[in-house]
Amino acid sequence: MTHGYTTGTGPEPAGAPYGTSYGTPYAADPSAAGTPYAVPQQRTTEPPAGPAAGAAPAAPARKPGRDRYLDLLRSIALVRVVVYHLFGWAWLTVLFPSMGVMFALAGSLMARSLKRPALSVIRGRVRRLLPPMWAFAVVVLAMMFANGWNPTEDPDHGDTWGLIGLFNYLVPIGAPPYPWHVGSQSGLLEDTWAVQAAGPLWYLRAYLWFVIASPLLLWLFRKAPWPTLLAPLGLTAIVGTGLVKIPGETGNAVTDFAVYGGCWVLGFAHHEGLLKQIPRYVSVSCAALVMAFGLWWASNHLGPDGWDLNDIPLAQATWSFGFVVILLQYSPSWQELPGRLARWDKLVTLSNNRAVTIYLWHNLLIMATVPIIDLAYKLPFMQSERAVGALDGAYTIWMFALVWPLIGLMVLAVGWVEDLAAKRRPRLWPNGTERAAGGRTGARAAHRG
Repeated sequence: MTHGYTTGTGPEPAGAPYGTSYGTPYAADPSAAGTPYAVPQQRTTEPPAGPAAGAAPAAPARKPGRDRYLDLLRSIALVRVVVYHLFGWAWLTVLFPSMGVMFALAGSLMARSLKRPALSVIRGRVRRLLPPMWAFAVVVLAMMFANGWNPTEDPDHGDTWGLIGLFNYLVPIGAPPYPWHVGSQSGLLEDTWAVQAAGPLWYLRAYLWFVIASPLLLWLFRKAPWPTLLAPLGLTAIVGTGLVKIPGETGNAVTDFAVYGGCWVLGFAHHEGLLKQIPRYVSVSCAALVMAFGLWWASNHLGPDGWDLNDIPLAQATWSFGFVVILLQYSPSWQELPGRLARWDKLVTLSNNRAVTIYLWHNLLIMATVPIIDLAYKLPFMQSERAVGALDGAYTIWMFALVWPLIGLMVLAVGWVEDLAAKRRPRLWPNGTERAAGGRTGARAAHRG
């Protein structure tokens, strides 16, 4: 999908703090919750009123907690998008369609939240989204203006429309303006840095559209789940294939809404329990067929970067849809990361608590690695052709190694804005250690008592 800027994955603004469940257990009978899915239900027997004689006492119910499987998926998606924007490997969009996964996770969380009044949920989502974006916009706009950009004289925007478009840096209902070339090619950053920096903002627009539309979408899903689930794929076949062309950024926004709408509604299906009512072999087989169609379509409609699904809307929509179905169908709903995955628990916690910050700033930080690495060419031992050639050959690897410390510094610098947006106490490095320490302190106090 061509937007005129890079694409990748976007985060779900932090919802409930750790210790709050992402979703509710799947209901055995969704019709009891007013969800007529018209799927046959398995007959169950009523449990006995009390424990059988001699039976072991029932284990105490576990407190609801974060679904660590979903948290892990979000962390993988964030890492994947940084790698994709750094190396530009098109096959990564096939290996792990990050955006589809992220929209599905956000849709599931939104369905859970809509148990409360819709207006308050939308207001809360917008509140969590905008302050981190404002912090980013202040820095980026200041850099653009300092380099001489004038939105009223920009040939791509011009006159008063450029000033009006700046409103999208406050509320991303459309595409924010930015210069395609600003500064100097010999400056610290290449003259296309603004395009790269503003690229992630398209996700915020799409996310905001989905949030606003979610009360209606969820109502339609509960009334007619299958038509609502499959309608975005049909819409993508219309607006994402050139059958109907909508010009400009409006067309890009509608296409984004169509391409990822199926994944967003799949999040509803995951939360409402629809996917668990379908036999696994049926859902996985159907998902595989949809994904196969996506690859077939991509093979006949390769974009400028080959198999990059971001340039092929219908392939992106169908591949992401099937991929997400399989991920959610096998969702184990971990309360803790199992086995060797447990060693990544702190990083998974940190990335989920700072997902918006990581996503907004990662492109600018990737470009910031270039002037830092260029300083190495001035070192005394780097004056030979062999040393210069070695650094040239490993330049991207050094960018990859350097961008993560820069992301960590940005988390420390502005990540706390996410806490303020969520009306939480600001934290510099929320990787879960404070929560774990609190739990241990409480356990020791209980033991002493």
